[in-house]
Formats: sequence, structure tokens, C-alpha cells
Amino acid sequence: MNYILFDLTETWENLLPITFTRPVSEIRIGILSIREKWENRLQSRVSWLTRPYLSKKFELQCGDDNMLINGSVLPDDDLLINISSLSPGHALYTGESLLAVRLGRQELKNFDPAVTGKYARVECRHESLSIGFPWDIFEQNGMAIRADFDLLTSGRKSAKISSTNRILGPGNVFLEEGASVECAILNARTGPIYIGKNAEIMEGSIVRGPFAMGEQSTLKLGARIYGPTTIGPYCKAGGEVNNSVFQGYSNKTHDGFLGNSVIGEWCNIGADSNNSNLKNNYSTVRLWNYREEKFISSGKLFCGLVMGDHSKCGINTMFNTGTVVGVNANIFGAGFPRTFIPSFSWGDPHEFTTYRLDKALEVAAEVMKKRDIQFDPGDADILSEIFSMTEKYRS
Repeated sequence: MNYILFDLTETWENLLPITFTRPVSEIRIGILSIREKWENRLQSRVSWLTRPYLSKKFELQCGDDNMLINGSVLPDDDLLINISSLSPGHALYTGESLLAVRLGRQELKNFDPAVTGKYARVECRHESLSIGFPWDIFEQNGMAIRADFDLLTSGRKSAKISSTNRILGPGNVFLEEGASVECAILNARTGPIYIGKNAEIMEGSIVRGPFAMGEQSTLKLGARIYGPTTIGPYCKAGGEVNNSVFQGYSNKTHDGFLGNSVIGEWCNIGADSNNSNLKNNYSTVRLWNYREEKFISSGKLFCGLVMGDHSKCGINTMFNTGTVVGVNANIFGAGFPRTFIPSFSWGDPHEFTTYRLDKALEVAAEVMKKRDIQFDPGDADILSEIFSMTEKYRS
């Protein structure tokens, strides 16, 4: 069986700006990305069916017998049973949402997930976790951490935890090989705590689960972390973080508050920067939505910052409740910037100009080089396409 994770256009657009640089299934929620969850459970590599400009980096692999799976849905045992029982030409639905469809090589060429009624319908009565908007990433992160923790630690033994730490609920703490935690307080009674390979929690840090920390990431001295929070691989985090998800390769190394937020890859949050995650009048938070091209209600009381890949803010930046920052934006200066900052914007709360594409690509390459990651032509092509796609928002 050849497995493919497909993007529904509506879902991909609703998850912008996080999906500007990736298929939906490359979003990290819990410990793993959605793709990694599927590959782990299927014991098989998968490929992607996504936007054309992303497909050069995230390539589609076709087979004679293809199982196409909605990339916004998180796998579980019941869903796997339903999918594995699909016959050729049959599609699994829950309500009007397509979960999976099994197609041959020729049928795959004409596949359009937006067209309903084309395949023999099988109803799935089981409800699985899925993401449809950016706030779903932190809202459902606790359940995703618990599921990934059980998946990754089943039948395995944690690396030894140093006696210098204060541990509450030690059976819910798991350290991978090379992880270092000293003189910290870990409270896993409220949810599991997972520390990835060669990650480090420095002295004086206080962590309240559920919490996931990726490979080679660091919690700086005296960090205060409230779960459910995920610090993806190769990140550095400090200060106070509450119910937030870092996709990976991003830094918030200093004091300042980040809450109910989603931070992409290759981002940097300056010292003493803060975001609001609750409005003073306790009304639900509205965020910019690219599909509707207007602000829409999240239906949430707590909703902070959504920041796309390669964006950065200077010291003492203040983000209002429900701020959406696009890809490759640079924000600095005193005061609150507007709550929608387009991609490739450069400026302060008083004035934004366009961040020149050549300079943005140059900085992106340099930042990635520092982590021994090559910035290849495929990355440049993706950012160039985003620059063109988002030009109308900067005018």
C-alpha cells in the first residue's frame, strides 16, 4: 500500500500563515508532526498531495494501490481500523468531511478532494482529533501530547533522571538518550513530560505538564512552562510560556510572556516581548483569516499570537490578543503593532514597509546555516512564491 497525505484547500487556507511553507500534515502538534504520527503508526513512509508550489519540496509518490488520507486528521487505533478496511474506490467520511479514499494509479490522477459523491461512501462513526484553524493547534495540544507520549514510550524505559531534580509523578516523565535535566521542578501529575534526545532543561526551570520538548532543544535558566506546551526540535525557550506550540528551530530565549500561541520555524522573539492572550472585556478573540480575507471569531476566550516561519520581533515587542504575523516579517519598536501583519513586512507600530525579497532570502540562508541546515533552491522558490502571493496585503 502506498500512503499519501492530502491537503483540503479549505483547511490549508484556514491554517495560514503556518501552512504557507508546509503541507498541513507537516504541522507539529503534541510531540510529533501529523506526518510523523502517521508514519509511526503505519510503519511506512508517506508522501504529500499539496499545493503546486510546495510539491517540489514535498513530493507526491504514486503507486498502483494508493491510500489517500486527510493530512489534518490525527491517527488513532479506531481510525486505522476504519482506513485499513477500505476497498478500492471507497471513501471514508465523517459527515461531509473526507477522511480517506483508496485509489489506483489512474484514478489518483483525477483525484479532487473537494468533489463529493464520486466514490462509494463509507461512514466513520468514530471521532478523531483534527486541526482546522491555528487555534486548534494549541487547543488540542494536550490530547496530542498524551497520545504521542503513549505511542513513543510504550515498552521503553526512560533515561535516568538526575537526583538534583524535584519530580512529581515520576512515572509520567520520560527522557530520551542524552537528555539533561538538572535542578528543575517537573510536575507530571497534570500531564506527561517528554524530553527529547540531547535536549536540556537548565537549572531553576519549572515545568508543568503536559509538556513536550524536541531533540536538541533547550529551556534556559529559570524558565516557567505551563502545559499543554510543545517546544519543537532545535528550539531555545525561556521566560514564561503557557499552552503554546513551537514548530521547531525557533528561539524565545529571554524573559517575557507567550501564551496560547503557535510559532512557526526559524522565528526569533526578542527579549522581554509579551503577548496578550485574553481581552480586557473577556469577549471571544477575532483573528485574521486568509480564506475569508477578514477577521473572524475564534470562539475562544484565550488566543494569543500566530507567527509564520522566518518572522522575528525585536526587544520589548507587545502583541495584542489574536495577532497574526505572516512569513518573514520583522517587527520592532514601542507600542502595539496591528493585529494582522502581512508576510515580508518590516517596521514598527507606526509604519510598515516591504522587506526586500533578496535580503529576506539572504537572512534566511544565514540563519539556517547556523543550525547546519542548507537553504536550498527549493526553500528560496517557496519563499519567493509566498512573497508574490501576499503582495496584495502589503499594498
